[in-house]
Amino acid sequence: MTETYTSLNDFDYDLPHELIAQTPLEKRDGSRLLELNADTGELHDRHFYDIIDYLNPGDALVMNNSRVLPARLYGVRPETGGHVEVLLLRQDQDDVWETLVKPARKYPVGQKIVFGDGRLTAEVTEELEHGGRMIKFHYDGIFLEILEELGEMPLPPYIKEKLEDQERYQTVYSKVNGSAAAPTAGLHWTPELLQKVVGKGIKLIELTLHVGLGTFRPVEEDNIDDHKMHSEFYQLSEEAAQTLNEVRANGGRIVATGTTSIRTLETIGAKFDGTLHADSGWTDIFIKPGFKWQVVDAFITNFHLPKSTLVMLVAAFTGRDNILNAYKHAVTEKYRFFSFGDAMFIHH
Repeated sequence: MTETYTSLNDFDYDLPHELIAQTPLEKRDGSRLLELNADTGELHDRHFYDIIDYLNPGDALVMNNSRVLPARLYGVRPETGGHVEVLLLRQDQDDVWETLVKPARKYPVGQKIVFGDGRLTAEVTEELEHGGRMIKFHYDGIFLEILEELGEMPLPPYIKEKLEDQERYQTVYSKVNGSAAAPTAGLHWTPELLQKVVGKGIKLIELTLHVGLGTFRPVEEDNIDDHKMHSEFYQLSEEAAQTLNEVRANGGRIVATGTTSIRTLETIGAKFDGTLHADSGWTDIFIKPGFKWQVVDAFITNFHLPKSTLVMLVAAFTGRDNILNAYKHAVTEKYRFFSFGDAMFIHH
């Protein structure tokens, strides 16, 4: 795509509040699927279980196996009993985490926090911008086990309903702990549907990208070129890279599940001149119209927030007009939006 759009308002659309999905559907793969041809702009309304019709033998389906930490903790200030909410963003070193604290102003460096029955305590070690704090935790035992017990799923702020089953905010293939939010395009897959994919001769490939909350941070600059992306940790194994290169050499497509898989693949592709190698590190790639795609041929994604970097990413593949037209169609047809919402399949 040669078009470039740099104004934040170029990526806005009208979304009625009631279309924001508050709870997951009973059946993961029963959600709707809007198919978009990125070249023609043509749209078809389907269901997610129809995805099998769009995948060809010899393709590779790439999935992010990161698992969401129950990263929202509620604690108190020991002096006053005042309540505090701490959201874990990423582990910096052993027991030191980058976090978001509310209310942040009451938590200067040196302030202590007590969680649960006191088995977990913490101390603020550094102040960061936007209510961010570096926090050092103290505890006996295994941190992840304590977190499983005391922490809650960090659902996005637009979801007001309580989640009955925590596993519904995890993909069925999640295994590597570390995300502050779910890679939500993967929430539609079921073990049975993945079996069908394998049965059709499609390779399943896993990679890891730990989703940071920066994904949801609103773009504040009117000119999107001034927006600074957050960094997220990614990993692709030797075996996965080799399989993906073979799939491409044999004429198969690389189909990514979600923007997190896309960001990982395109980061590595840009680093190694379009080929894939085993690699890990931090990426702050910003995919927006004018981006040169090197790896991903098609992808599954949910519907994203107006003016978000994720709408920009999808627009870089489809062209801005095609994606805004698709969103308009989805609003008219009352698709469900955002994390627990419906999906799109986008291809050339």
